[in-house]
Amino acid sequence: MAVHKVQPFRLEIRSQFEGLTAKEQRYAHHMARAAWHGARIVLEQVSPESQAIFDFIIELHRACSGDWKSLIHSDISEEELQRFLTYAATFLSNLGNYYVGSGDQKFVPEVGAEFLRSLAAKSPKSVELVDRVLPSILSIPPYGLGYPSETTQTAYYTGAGITEQEVQAVSKILEQNSIFPENTRIRKDDNGDFEVFLASVHGGDVGRTFSPPDGSGCVKLRRGDHAASLERVCAELSEAINYAANEGQRKYLEAYIESFEIGSLDKYRDSLRIWAKDKAPRVENIFGFVEPYRDPYGIRSEFKGLVAIADDNETALLAKLVENSAKFIRRLPWVAAENDGKGPFEKNLFEAPDFSSIHTLVYCSSIIFPGINLPNYNDIRQEEGFKNVIIANRMAIEAQALQYPFIDALEAEEFKRCKFSAYYWWVEPGQYNFDINNPPTDPVTGEPIRSWYKPGQTWTGQFEDLSTTVDECRAELVGAYLMDDVELLELFGFTETSEIRAADLTYNVYQQLGVDGLRGLANFNVDTGKWGQAHSQAHFAILKCLLLDGGGCVTVTHDESLQALTVRVDRTKIRTHGKQALGRMLLRLHMFRCTADVEGCRAYYRELSNVDGEYVKWRLTVLATKPPPLIFAQPNTLLDGDTVTLKEYEPTVEGIIQSWGERDV
Repeated sequence: MAVHKVQPFRLEIRSQFEGLTAKEQRYAHHMARAAWHGARIVLEQVSPESQAIFDFIIELHRACSGDWKSLIHSDISEEELQRFLTYAATFLSNLGNYYVGSGDQKFVPEVGAEFLRSLAAKSPKSVELVDRVLPSILSIPPYGLGYPSETTQTAYYTGAGITEQEVQAVSKILEQNSIFPENTRIRKDDNGDFEVFLASVHGGDVGRTFSPPDGSGCVKLRRGDHAASLERVCAELSEAINYAANEGQRKYLEAYIESFEIGSLDKYRDSLRIWAKDKAPRVENIFGFVEPYRDPYGIRSEFKGLVAIADDNETALLAKLVENSAKFIRRLPWVAAENDGKGPFEKNLFEAPDFSSIHTLVYCSSIIFPGINLPNYNDIRQEEGFKNVIIANRMAIEAQALQYPFIDALEAEEFKRCKFSAYYWWVEPGQYNFDINNPPTDPVTGEPIRSWYKPGQTWTGQFEDLSTTVDECRAELVGAYLMDDVELLELFGFTETSEIRAADLTYNVYQQLGVDGLRGLANFNVDTGKWGQAHSQAHFAILKCLLLDGGGCVTVTHDESLQALTVRVDRTKIRTHGKQALGRMLLRLHMFRCTADVEGCRAYYRELSNVDGEYVKWRLTVLATKPPPLIFAQPNTLLDGDTVTLKEYEPTVEGIIQSWGERDV
C-alpha cells in the first residue's frame, strides 16, 4: 500500500505544561525522555527493517539540517520529495512501516529506488543505510503483520520456519512454569530449539531450560532483548525519581527500573500495584510492555511510554462518575439481589477506579488511543484498583479530522457537533468477581457455572488471540449500554434543555456504533479471514449485533453504484431494542470472561465478527471511501541547567520529521 495523503495534527499541551511547578516540569521532562527512549524497542518489535528505515530518515534530516528543499535538483523533484516526506512522517508517527490502525498493512513510499539513492547521496551514512533498507522499504509482499509466511511477517517470532503451532506450544510451556509472556520474543534456531528472549538491560542465559511434551527440541530463556534502549529508559527514570511528587511514585519508578533491568514481570506487576494507588497525579505515566495488539498469538505486548498532564477541571467532572459508579454498576445486565444488589459477578467490595482526563506530553507507541484502561492484570485490578484515563488532546482531534461519510448529509453537522461529547463520556465503570467454591447461576443459561480460572491461568493466557478484542468489545458495550441513562447523563450537564440534549447524545452514540462498525471492515483481510486490529473486530461485532438483534434500531443502506454506505438510527427503538441487544451481547461476553469459557466465547464471538455475504461488499465501499490516516506532531522538552522548556512543532510532515530529528533516540 502506497502512502498518498495524510492528516497531520498537533497534540496541544502548552497550557497544561506551563501550569506545572518547576519541580513537576523537571519530573515530566525526565519521564518524557524515558518514554521517547522506548521508540527503538517498538521499532524492533514491528519489523526487522524498521530501525534501519528510522535511521535513514533521521540521517537525511540531519544531513540537510531540516532544509528539505535544498535537496531538490535535476534527479529530485519537489513532488517526489513531498511523497517521500509524507512516507517518512507516516513511518515516524506509526513507529514502523505498518499501519497499526489499518489492519497492520505494510505501506511503502510513492517513489522508486533511484530516487532514494539520489536522496541518500547527501551523506556517506545515508548512502550506507539506503543499501540496507532498499529491498525491504519498497517490497510487497509481505502485505502485513502476522505469523511468518510468504505474505506476512512478525518480529515477535523469528528464525528457522517457526510455526503457529510451535508458538502455541512454547507459550503453553511458559504459562505452565509461571513465566509471564508480555516482555518476550521467541526465536527458533536451525537445530529446532527455541530461545525465549526477555526484555532486559542485563543479558545472558537465565539458566532455565524446558522440554516440550513431544520431546522435540528444548526451550531456553535468555535475557538482554532491547538492552540498549532499556538502559537509556532506566537512566532517565532514575533521574525522575529525584523529582517525584510522593513516596509512592518513587517506589513504582524503582520497581519499573528493577523490572526493566532484570526482565522480571513479577517486579513489573509490583510496580503496577503501587501505580494503581497513585490517584490522579498531576503528571501521569504509563510504561512497559502493555498491549498485545500486534502479536498474532495475542499475548506478547508492545512497549508503551506515555507521560501526560492532568486537567483539573475535566477530572473534577469525571470524579462525579467515580462517586456514583457503584450505583450504575447495579444497572448492568448481570446484576442480581445478592451481594448488595450487584449479583455474584461483581466484587463484594467495589473500589471505584481512578478516572482522570489527561493531556499527553509524550505518547511513544505505534498507535495513539483516545483513552486507556489499565492495568491489564485482572488480579491487580481487583485487589488494588485500576485507572481509566481519557486523553483529551487526542480525543479532541477526532472531532476535527476527516471521517468516513457514513452519516446522512442532513444529519452530518449535528453528528459532528455531538460527536466529541458522546465519545468523551462513553466509559467503562465495572469489574467482576465470584466464589468458585459455591458456583453461582449463569444468567445466560440458568444453570450453575461450569468453568473458572485455575491456579496460574490468566485471561490473556487462556483466551489468547481473543483476549484483547473481547476486552475492547466488552468495555465499549458497557459504556454504550449506559449512555441512555438519564441520571448518568445529567451528572455531566446533559439534560433535555442543555445545548446538546441528553437524547441527542444517546442518539449520537448509536450513530457512532454504526460508523465505527463499518470503518472497522477496512481492517479485515478477506484472503486470510482474519482481523488485523482488535478494536475493529470489536466495533464490527457490535454493529452486527445491532443489525441482527436490534429490531431495526440501527440499519445500514448500501448503494454500490455510488459507493455509499449510510447508517440510520431509529430514535424510538434505542431503549426498547438497541439497548436490549447490547445488553444481551454484553452479558454473554462478561460471562465468558468471568468463567474462563474459552470454547463458548470463541464460537459466539467469531460468528458475530465473521465477514461474509453483503458485508464483503460493504468492505469494498469502506476501502473506497477511507479518509487519509492521522499522524501527530508531538512536542519535545529541553533541559537548560535547571530550566525545562517545551518545544512544539508545526502540524506538517516536515514538522513531524523535525520533532523526531531533535529527539536523539
